[in-house]
Amino acid sequence: MQIVQEFPFEVHEEPHVWIEMPDGVRLSARMWRPKTSKPVPAILEYLPYRKRDGTAERDALTHPYLAGHGYVCVRVDMRGCGDSEGLFEDEYSPQELRDGVTTIEWLADQEWCNGNVGMMGISWGGFNGLQIAALAPSALKAVASLCSTTDRYADDIHYKGGIMLGENPAWAATVLGWFALPPDPEIVGERWRDMWLHRLENTPCLAEIWTQHQSRDAYWKHGSVCENYDAIQAAILSVGGWHDGYRNTVSHLVENVTAPVKGLLGPWNHKYPHFAVPGPQIDFIGELLTWWDCWLKGEGNGADNLPDMRRWLMESVPPDVSYGCRPGRWIVDSAGASVDIMTLHLVADKLTRTPAPAAQYVRPDLQCGQMAGEYFPFGFGPGELPGDQRKDDLLSTCFDSAVLQDGIDMVGAPTLRVILRSNTPKAQLAVRLCDVHPNGESTLISHGFLNLRHRSGHEAAIDLPLDADVALEVALDQCAYHVPVGHRLRIALSTSYWPFVWPEPELTTLKLIEGTVDLPVRPQSNGNEWKFDGPKAAPPRQTTQLSEVHESKRVIRDVGARLTTQEIHSDDGLVKDMETGLVSGTRHREVFSIVDCEPTSAQAKFSWERHMSRGDWSVVVKADLEMTGDDVSYFIKARLVAEEGDKQVFQKNWDVTVPRP
Repeated sequence: MQIVQEFPFEVHEEPHVWIEMPDGVRLSARMWRPKTSKPVPAILEYLPYRKRDGTAERDALTHPYLAGHGYVCVRVDMRGCGDSEGLFEDEYSPQELRDGVTTIEWLADQEWCNGNVGMMGISWGGFNGLQIAALAPSALKAVASLCSTTDRYADDIHYKGGIMLGENPAWAATVLGWFALPPDPEIVGERWRDMWLHRLENTPCLAEIWTQHQSRDAYWKHGSVCENYDAIQAAILSVGGWHDGYRNTVSHLVENVTAPVKGLLGPWNHKYPHFAVPGPQIDFIGELLTWWDCWLKGEGNGADNLPDMRRWLMESVPPDVSYGCRPGRWIVDSAGASVDIMTLHLVADKLTRTPAPAAQYVRPDLQCGQMAGEYFPFGFGPGELPGDQRKDDLLSTCFDSAVLQDGIDMVGAPTLRVILRSNTPKAQLAVRLCDVHPNGESTLISHGFLNLRHRSGHEAAIDLPLDADVALEVALDQCAYHVPVGHRLRIALSTSYWPFVWPEPELTTLKLIEGTVDLPVRPQSNGNEWKFDGPKAAPPRQTTQLSEVHESKRVIRDVGARLTTQEIHSDDGLVKDMETGLVSGTRHREVFSIVDCEPTSAQAKFSWERHMSRGDWSVVVKADLEMTGDDVSYFIKARLVAEEGDKQVFQKNWDVTVPRP
């Protein structure tokens, strides 16, 4: 990465500015301002992730760079998080969105602002950027939304195809401890402790809330911009990565929003594209400047005429749990560009061009899913990408194509259509599309999931009729992948996929009557259809690593107990910010376990320990969460502990039962 030290404008940083909300609660903002007497646009990044320590490293790379090109960059801690006052309620709450609108109005009214505001953000900030855009505040002219979603139920970290993700309780455990940390005494003064204890006493256990809403009800429709795409008036730059969990949003926005939208998808994980992996990284800050210059400064730089979709078409590579770089090429397309559909039939153990009965059974095996990788690879542990799928393929019902005589460029969302019978009223189907190499290695291309009780939609669960034909469709995630000559395609079906998704309480066998898979095939490109400059950034934050970093991921098989356990450990070590003197560190542990043939034995445990200190002052927050279930209920146990120095100052426990639908 090229580090840039000099910019058109000198930048002045204000580490703390209060922004008052209508009810008197004040949000803490960090600002980077260009030294100029001329009013300039403002760019807001609005998050719960603690500007003082949580996002400080990535903020240093990006916001001073943008400010140096004539923008006031404003990083705001949400209500009840970081250095802000008030209490956190839930992700994307109505209060959060109202505060966001108020913040935009406040920015537009400042004498140093020209009245035009943009929002940028990845993940949470990508979500609320779209959601606030749907509220259409007049000053919000443009948004850059990365790794986000248009549908909070169907395509987020909680449920996939109507099935609860293993990440649902995992994410709840993450935020339980993260948002319970105190404000920095250097920012809020002596009242930091009172603010902290008030925050701790009112910390919600979001696992309970998210597990209670197991269908697409009003809770999830709130904040889902797909409910009314036309409400978005701001120009949207939608960005995603093929190694992230949010692969579908870019196409959904480009195809449905009537305001200007441009899409960009690279090989990246859940990070900004100038420092994400796998590479290649790009000059994403340059892309942002082009976007902001067009929509916030009115420059005719062609940003409004960019291709609707710019995507990294990934080349076939051997499966690995991590990549430094993913070979491929850039392709461009217009919205709604037509693609050919290659239809293959599931017949016996083959994918064929000729229709015939499938005549196969999909039988349960609770060990299937250990090679899934993480929902969104982020850096909370090692080996986050899907490994060689052969281990899971052996536990699935597979259908293989003939060896390809011509390579294909698959671009879009594959779709599986089947007619099947179930021997249980509740069932799920996991579908994987794989690239099978000549040596037998199996690389995951895309996957999709469906709670078969949601076959008519996610708003109601309808039991399956026993041993009767049922027709259904499973949409797989978007992909852009080149399958070369000499390789084969594989469809792998399973009735469980633990720990990626939570199993049904009863083992299911599906009888597959017939099936097809539709593959979107684009004319093959002969090289890059677009070119990006290499990544650039402002100077990184100056830190000192005070203790060692450690990571491990293990799958443990206890043959005697018929128990399969997946363990993830990570320790970021203690890191000191040399500018603020703040020392921070995080330790994390996840354990997923299940016993063969006993789906109600599924158990997930999560532990987080977060440290903050400066001089003689130190605090630790510990969050533990465990989730189990039986035939009729889920059971959630959680504990939140806070320590100041060597003294425990707070403890809260939850013991919750949530009925299964």
